[in-house]
Amino acid sequence: MTVLVTGGAGYIGSHTTYALLDRGDAVVVLDNLSTGMRAHVGERALFVEGEVSDHALVARLVSEHGIASVIHFAGSIVVPDSVKDPLGYYQNNVVASRALIEACIKAGVKEFIFSSTATVYAEDAPQPLAEGSPKAPISPYARSKLMTEWMLEDTSKAHDFRHIVLRYFNVCGADPQGRTGQVSPIPTHLIKRASLVALGRIPHLDIFGTDYPTPDGTGVRDYIHVTDLANAHLIALDALRSGAASTSYNIGYGRGLSVRQVVAAMGQVIGRPLPVKEGPRRPGDPPTLISNPAKIRAAGWTPHHDDIAEILRSALDWERRFNA
Repeated sequence: MTVLVTGGAGYIGSHTTYALLDRGDAVVVLDNLSTGMRAHVGERALFVEGEVSDHALVARLVSEHGIASVIHFAGSIVVPDSVKDPLGYYQNNVVASRALIEACIKAGVKEFIFSSTATVYAEDAPQPLAEGSPKAPISPYARSKLMTEWMLEDTSKAHDFRHIVLRYFNVCGADPQGRTGQVSPIPTHLIKRASLVALGRIPHLDIFGTDYPTPDGTGVRDYIHVTDLANAHLIALDALRSGAASTSYNIGYGRGLSVRQVVAAMGQVIGRPLPVKEGPRRPGDPPTLISNPAKIRAAGWTPHHDDIAEILRSALDWERRFNA
């Protein structure tokens, strides 16, 4: 059975593609390369450049390659950008996803995994967050993800179509084999930027917000290595193949680290403190996001890279390789 991976040339999509290939799955990657890189797609995957909203293209790929399952990563992901350009985010993340879902239904695809986010949860929801915690997204990016979750829920009730939503916490690190990693022309993720500072590629690390209601005033996040996240997609795919009902899972380690704690950990890894510059909060950033991963662990997921020093070293190794 072949898996269609949309956005498979991107950061999480390319790691998941390698995870699928490593265990022997056949993979077709569909990506428009607006942010992804063709070189990061595993060689044994069939790569197709195109739009997920192209009904005819999706139908042809499903028919020609016997695609039974779709893992949908394609979309826009930068929270502050979504505040500046909400309509662009609704177009890329909601309208395009609706078109893909419709194409899947018409082509007979019955299994669908969706890349969502922990930012769909309410800012004041008790931490750690369980799948049933209240939803109240505060950014257009998060709203666009929750809208797509709702579309999948309603579609699964109306058709022979099952889906699993994976709500990611803060994804970081890089493939331990160095095959792929995070690439961005304007990096916004903390560990990505911390790695660039550590290697002297940018002069300092910006800390956005020091007045949050957290122990040290900086945002607290549940940082998860991208390889562990990729493996969670295999758990979800196997569940759907075994007939599992539609559901959602939080993907995180169940513990939070503040921005200052991550900065200090990077200093320990490289043996010197990172230069930082403190500034105001970014719009759309909640103060704390920590997962309750009990449900995905019960489904068989076991993390193997949940040490912050290992995560930081893998991110640094990737930056050295990518910019060599």
